[in-house]
Amino acid sequence: MSEIAQPPVKQPAKEKVSLSSILIWVIVIGLLTVVGLGLLDSRVTRPEAGAEAPVFEMQFFDGYEWQGRPAVSLEDMQGQIVVLNFWASWCVECRVEADVFEQTWRKYADQGVVFLGIAYADVEPNSIAYMEEFNLTYPHAPDLGTDISEIYEITGVPETFIIDKSGEIAHVQIGPINEAQLDSILSQLVAEGG
Repeated sequence: MSEIAQPPVKQPAKEKVSLSSILIWVIVIGLLTVVGLGLLDSRVTRPEAGAEAPVFEMQFFDGYEWQGRPAVSLEDMQGQIVVLNFWASWCVECRVEADVFEQTWRKYADQGVVFLGIAYADVEPNSIAYMEEFNLTYPHAPDLGTDISEIYEITGVPETFIIDKSGEIAHVQIGPINEAQLDSILSQLVAEGG
């Protein structure tokens, strides 16, 4: 028997990897690693219950003030229980809780509780109309540049942070809060002294 000659099998040509290609990939991976680590280090942690409340300064809307001052820092309110509510005139759920905040503010005003409304990304005429519509008498400040909202990393409006007398966040409420829940939290903080 004669063997049939098989054509020689060609080996695939080995690709030559240049040193410059390897160097480029090493640089790209290194840069991505540096950027990724930088993002991890620069991220801000959202303030939650048990954390110290981030301090900020605010300039109240005309006609609103705290202890005779039209501008204050949250730090000025240490020693008080602070109900910090982020709202907007265009927010439907904010309208649901507006009267709850006003009535609860009036109930606790002489018990060391301060209410602060922060108008998130709202235009002043609309904010003022909202405050007048609901006869809101506690202090309110605009947050047009969203600086305060960014410090608290709110997820939307309404959102409420209840801060105890020592400046620690006692409760975070995402979405509207009802009267019974707000009253329960505040009555407990007042009874505990803070």
